[in-house]
Amino acid sequence: MTAVETSAESPLLDLLTGFIVELRNAGLPVSLTENLDAMEAVQHIPLEDRTALKYALAATLVKNHSHWKAFEIVFDVYFSLRGEEYQLDSELDDSPFDDDEDDENQAPGQGQGEGQGQGGANSGMTPEELAEMLYNALQRGDQAMMRSMARESVRRYAGMEPGRPVGGTYYLYRTLRNLDLDGVLEKLMQQEQDTSDGDLSQFEQRLRRDEYKDRIDALKKEIEAEIRRRLVADRGVEAMAKTLRKPLPEDVDFMHASREEMANLRKAIYPLTRKLAVRLARKRRRGRRGPLDFRHTIRTSLSYGGVPAEPKFRNPRPKKPEIMVIADISGSVAAFARFTLHLVYALSSQFTQVRSFVFIDGLDEVTEYFEQTDDITEAIHRVNSEADVVWVDGHSDYGHALEVFWNAYGRDVGPKTSVLILGDARNNYHAPNSWIIKDMAERARNVFWLNPEPKSYWDTGDSIISEYSQYCDGIFEVRNLRQLESFADNLA
Repeated sequence: MTAVETSAESPLLDLLTGFIVELRNAGLPVSLTENLDAMEAVQHIPLEDRTALKYALAATLVKNHSHWKAFEIVFDVYFSLRGEEYQLDSELDDSPFDDDEDDENQAPGQGQGEGQGQGGANSGMTPEELAEMLYNALQRGDQAMMRSMARESVRRYAGMEPGRPVGGTYYLYRTLRNLDLDGVLEKLMQQEQDTSDGDLSQFEQRLRRDEYKDRIDALKKEIEAEIRRRLVADRGVEAMAKTLRKPLPEDVDFMHASREEMANLRKAIYPLTRKLAVRLARKRRRGRRGPLDFRHTIRTSLSYGGVPAEPKFRNPRPKKPEIMVIADISGSVAAFARFTLHLVYALSSQFTQVRSFVFIDGLDEVTEYFEQTDDITEAIHRVNSEADVVWVDGHSDYGHALEVFWNAYGRDVGPKTSVLILGDARNNYHAPNSWIIKDMAERARNVFWLNPEPKSYWDTGDSIISEYSQYCDGIFEVRNLRQLESFADNLA
């Protein structure tokens, strides 16, 4: 490779290196081999084709569909368009809508503040003309025009200023508020109704509305991308990558997840259970050897001159364990219990029997809620609405709940039973009754405790996790799907 070639490729290699590092910081598992594959892939595509570059890198670096959104964000930051037109302080000169009579055509109220943006004051269009062009672009589904409208809308309405420490969400909100896309959607639907030969059926209206919603969503994504490009030009790649970094679905904390993150978690748990089921079955099948097969060993030894150099064993017949789940469903730990119950019942084929108990200060068995339906979400809803778990005041009382369990169901715990206790062990200063865990551990196959709090919080305040952990076979911090997956290997 010549010095000139090295010089030309060095910026790209540096950019790819930073891109890979940020993917790893975002949580994507990118190995050295995959890194080299990505480097090789970019040599076989035209680098000016941004779409081809994006999918070439995705094909070599992304192995899980739930990681796609994180990859897209990092790609948009590192391979953002960076011409002068994206510099916040130079936009006054290059708007495709500029006119020599800007001052005369400027809309009232757009000299300063929200309506101006950067360049809004120089745009040759009135807000009404911009709205009309946006309407036409959405009606025709014109992608090129929608990109132009997104760019001009950000220029006019976002109010972006160089060096201003404001997040992209704020700029997006300001832009969308001025565009009134809900009103545009209703106008589009009314136009469809007026131009149709007859009244549209409900099905036809639904199809039209869904199509326009898809176009509006595409426009919103263009606006987000435009804002991101301008922020990258202003603040730099690394700063923006760090600002936009979000945890992957498997790393989202159960106890602090937003509504959108909870929805992503629910989507992520189903492929996880399939993977875990295969892993548990394989581990159980290969994890133990059966008894020595004497006759097979002797026959095999004949090929070694009668020396039993290769002992043969009978195929193992491992027994599936029974599972008892005792879950605290009070307050913030309820989300953690919900996802753990999802996982356990999705893996129920790997266990002889699964029984579930939920508690706050009282305890109730809810096994039948899961057996009466194939929809785990419906079963969880019944648990939350029908289970009799309040004894006195509805505040967690682990000691009393464990006592109720032991007196009513302790006789069912046997040497094949694995007991899972889910909760933060915050007992509101009630009696712990830790002797029950001790007796349970002596009778059961395993007793595992899963705690959704960070370890640094354990044994602080009213947490008495150490009271119980001394008798457990294992106590695990389980705050996200990744940690829950890691723990599931212990159930084989």
